[in-house]
Amino acid sequence: MTTRTLPARAFAAVGTVAVLVAGLSACASASDDKDPEQRSFALQGDALTIDADDSALEIVAADGNPSGKVEVTRWFQGSVALGSHPEVTWNMDGDRLKLRTHCSGLVADCATKHRVEIPRGIAVKVRTDDGSVRAQGFREALEIRTADGSVHVSDATGPLELHSDDGSLRADVTSRRVNASTKDGSVRLALGSVPDRVETRSDDGSVTVSLPRDTYKVSAESDDGSVDVSVPRDEASSHVVTARTQDGEVTIRTAN
Repeated sequence: MTTRTLPARAFAAVGTVAVLVAGLSACASASDDKDPEQRSFALQGDALTIDADDSALEIVAADGNPSGKVEVTRWFQGSVALGSHPEVTWNMDGDRLKLRTHCSGLVADCATKHRVEIPRGIAVKVRTDDGSVRAQGFREALEIRTADGSVHVSDATGPLELHSDDGSLRADVTSRRVNASTKDGSVRLALGSVPDRVETRSDDGSVTVSLPRDTYKVSAESDDGSVDVSVPRDEASSHVVTARTQDGEVTIRTAN
């Protein structure tokens, strides 16, 4: 019988990879960056698109910014043991702020977070491939689309559109028009003023809408789950609420 053995070099390579993986077992956290970078970007016009990948985003409508510039703070923590050196970039191209994280290799572990402070009076669109988004304080139109990540909006009064392929959506706002949809995750809306139109949808997750006391034209349905509508209903109402899910509960209630 012939016994085949791995060459010593193969054992060494396997051992090296094991050591590297063990060294990166604790996931990187952007909060570990105690010296974040800051940069200002000039913005022409009254609209901004934030185009990001692989980063948590905090988007804030900021008062007291006489320069009219977009202020960005960036936290980054990461390493690549077998691959190219990690790189984070940022630049403004017209009305599009591009935020990129390049972190790839056999053994790579990186985490990035951006805080973007935007002057009042700017309509904002957010496009991100991977990462959570938190937004606060917008009076103008706000649209957020993420491929993978949760979205939470608070203290907004302008028209609101929220879309995620994989992540929960939450909004505590006084917007008159809200459109929120996710393919995989829950939707929770709390409206502080009577809206004109609310449209919500989840392919896989519960939908909850809390509304001020008034009468509403309501359409609510679930393919696989209970439906509970406790707000006063009137088919002639100009306040329209639509809530649908394929798998999960639907609740439309009066806010306490």
